[in-house]
Amino acid sequence: MILTELYTRSPSAYQDLEQDNSQTTLKDLRKTRLTLRQIKKLRELSDVRNAEYKEKLKLVRMQYAPPPEPVV
Repeated sequence: MILTELYTRSPSAYQDLEQDNSQTTLKDLRKTRLTLRQIKKLRELSDVRNAEYKEKLKLVRMQYAPPPEPVV
C-alpha cells in the first residue's frame, strides 16, 4: 500500500457491484463471453489506471530527484 492511498479515496468506477456477475454456481459450465459494454469498461479502467500510474511516477520522480545544484 502506498501512503497516498491512505488519504485519497479510490474512484468508485473500479468495482460496480450491480454489474458484478462473477459469482459462478455449479450449473455454470460454459465460459462467459464478454460483451462490447464490458470490453469498453475494461478499456476505460485501463486508461484510468495508466493515468494514475503516470501521476504516481511524477510524484516518485519529484521525491527522489537529486537536489538542485547550488548557485555559486
